[in-house]
Amino acid sequence: MHWKVLNSEYLFNEPWLTIRKEKCELPDGRIMPAYYTLEYPNWVSAFALTKEGEVVMVKQYRHGLGVVSTELPGGVVDKGETPERAIARELMEETGYTFESFEFIGKLCANPATSNNYMHMFIAREGIKVDKQKLDDTEDIEVVIYSIEEVKQLIRENKIVQALHSASIFYALERLGILKY
Repeated sequence: MHWKVLNSEYLFNEPWLTIRKEKCELPDGRIMPAYYTLEYPNWVSAFALTKEGEVVMVKQYRHGLGVVSTELPGGVVDKGETPERAIARELMEETGYTFESFEFIGKLCANPATSNNYMHMFIAREGIKVDKQKLDDTEDIEVVIYSIEEVKQLIRENKIVQALHSASIFYALERLGILKY
């Protein structure tokens, strides 16, 4: 079922997005003259729980849709960094919280047909606010604290539009025994 790559070239190469074009031979011998893959670094996100059992989330402007989006904290896994280290760093940078433990609950891909990266999902537990945010120059992130019931309501009302984050919330609620099906 795997394709054989006959030729590969980069059409666009920037830190946040790379576009690769490949000519491939399909298993039956047919040739796919041009297949495009979007290369991104891996991502991390966390369903982050405070010591009081509340959920730490963020709101930030997302220019692609032109909306302020309610999301889980997270971001990019830097080169040479483990997903576990990346989520601890991202939580501190975006929220100012540290957490006692991180449980890996799985990984997802936004679209395996066109992209090559994963988002690693975690539950972070026992969070406490220890510092102010340490945001990048272009970031403007508001930290918001919700009860688990409020997060469930946000999902029901389709207020969390970032698909990977919505899926992460479902995985976390299932792992925590809150969502049963």
